[in-house]
This record gives sequence, C-alpha cells and structure tokens, in this order.
Amino acid sequence: MRININAKPLTEQQENGDNQSQSKATINKNDYKIIAVDDEMGIIDSLSVYLSRSGYRLVGVTDPMEAIERVRNEHFDLMLLDFIMTPVHGDKVVEEIRKFNKELYILLLTGHKDLAPPLETIKKLDIQGYCEKSDKFDQLLLLIESGIKSVEQMRLIKSINNELQESKELLEKSYLETIETLRYTVEAKDVYTRGHSDRVSEYSVLIGEKMGLPEEEIRKLKIGGLFHDIGKIGIPDSILLKPDKLTPDEYSEIKNHPSIGAHILSNATIFEDIIPIVKHHHERYDGKGYPSGLAGEDIPLLARITAIADTFDAMMSRRSYRDAMNQDTVTQELLKCSGTQFDPKIIPVFLDIIENKNDKIQEIRAKY
Repeated sequence: MRININAKPLTEQQENGDNQSQSKATINKNDYKIIAVDDEMGIIDSLSVYLSRSGYRLVGVTDPMEAIERVRNEHFDLMLLDFIMTPVHGDKVVEEIRKFNKELYILLLTGHKDLAPPLETIKKLDIQGYCEKSDKFDQLLLLIESGIKSVEQMRLIKSINNELQESKELLEKSYLETIETLRYTVEAKDVYTRGHSDRVSEYSVLIGEKMGLPEEEIRKLKIGGLFHDIGKIGIPDSILLKPDKLTPDEYSEIKNHPSIGAHILSNATIFEDIIPIVKHHHERYDGKGYPSGLAGEDIPLLARITAIADTFDAMMSRRSYRDAMNQDTVTQELLKCSGTQFDPKIIPVFLDIIENKNDKIQEIRAKY
C-alpha cells in the first residue's frame, strides 16, 4: 500500500524542523472504536478480519448515508472511508460529518493514486490523511496506529480541559505543564532536533518584540513556538527517525503534521490561540506552502513569524543527513526567500536582530 498524503514533495527537508519522535506509551487498542465505510463488502470483510486480529474494534458499513447516521448517533474514534462510492463519494460524507463532528479522525482510502481526491478537497475538508488500497495492510495499519496515537493525545487534552475549566489560574498552569509534557514526547528521542522547539519559541519572541507586538501576542508566539510541531506525534517513527533522505511519499506524510497538530489541539479552548501557529507555520508567502495554500497576509501573522524562526533554526542545526549551515549562509538563504517563502516585511526585522543582537541568538543556541 503506497501512502499518498497531500502527495506533493517538499523541496527542502530542512524546512520541517525534521525527524522528531513519538511516544512509546502502550495503547489498549480495544479502547478505540473504528468505523470502515466502503460500498464493496469484500473490502469491509477483509478490513474486519485483519483489524480484529490486530486488536481493534471495527464496525463495517457499505452504505455511506448509513455511515453518516452511525457517526451521528454513536461514538467512533477513527474512520476508514472509501473515496469513490455510491450514492455519494467520500468527500461528501466528510462534509456532512464535519457539520456535527469535528473530532473524528478520518483516513480516506482510494483504489488507485489517479483516483485520489484533489488537493483542493484535502485543503477544504478536515481529513487527516489518505492512502491507496492494497491486499497488503501493513502500511494501512501503520497509519491507523499513528491516528490512534493522535486520538489518545486528543483524549488527554480534552480531559485536562474539562477538569480545569472552573479555575483560570489553574488552567493556565496546567496549560504550560501540558505543553511541556506533550512536546517532550515529540523531541525525546531524536538528538538532532532536541531543543528545536525551545529555540523556535525564543527566536519568535525576539521577532515579535522587535515588531512591537502586544504582550498577549508575544505570549502566543512563545507557546506556539514550543508547540508548533506537536502534530509529528501522528507521524510514524519509521519516517521521523529515518537517517537517509526521505522519499516523496514520506515527505508527503511529514507535510500532514500541521493539520494533525491542529486537529489534536482542537478539543481544548485553552489551545485555541495557538492553533493558527501550529496549523500554518509551513504556509508560504507565495501561496505554495501547506496545508491550506494560504498566501500573503491571509497567513496569520504569528504563523508567518514562526515560519522564519523555524526555518532559521532548522538550517542552523545539525541533522543526521547533513551538517549545520553557517550563519552567513543561512542569512543569505532567508534573504533569497524573502517575498516567496517568507513575509518580506518580517525578514528585515529578523536580519536586523541577527546583525545587531547576535549575542541573543548565540545565547539561545548555547542555552538549548
């Protein structure tokens, strides 16, 4: 089974703040309920046998309209959804479900890569990923396991949110502690990216302060920077920890981490202020970024700031596949990408910081 998630290759692996890791906590698969929707009964039967053997609870449905009502009236954690069906295609099923259920983790299945949903559909709908069907289920199982890990984090965040709603002070304290706990699950194992989120956070704050942003916006930059890559919890270890260059399909999977991160955080009001940073820190000023293809000032300001800090730190840091770049080279790259990848009004601000407050940059690098 070939994975095809937003299948447009990245041009720069360094852009991702790369190769971060997942939690190894044991998950009780029987605690999670999956619904599979396909108008071919043979596919449903095959999925039922394979996933049951793997320990999952599965409900199979051949009628997409029935599936919508099942989701409306029952709780499911994850949906496996065929794209080409009668009487309605999978994208319409998602559209209806999202009117009343924003939490369901959805993996769209296609019979062939040429039948994959258009990129516009993936951008518009809250779909966590898609892949091709095959008689081999190993890759699908990998995607399901990654999805369940994301659902587990959503449950944790929702639980915290429900427990602490009555106390704003305690909520803020738990907010910060939760950020620390969850982001460490991403960075815990990979020596090459350890400290990345801390540095991105501090660089972003330097930019925001230089721009004269209000204190509340500075706070969002600080927390958003710490948390910007949390969606990589939902990316398989085999990709995150791969020492070699990623394949186009693996790049495509990596590119889904902003949407996964936003989906994980969407359950808790305490995180709503930083979701735009998490979701859009890989958008490009020229509209060629992901996941939404936003351009110019349609990209949230704080996400535009974080994008610069994220790329700067990625280029300045050593990776398993390359050495760190020197600061002069990195500065030239940022300048070169001003107006295409980055906001041309913010790049001069950061370059001024690098030139006139380089001691702060070196202090941050030494600190983490």
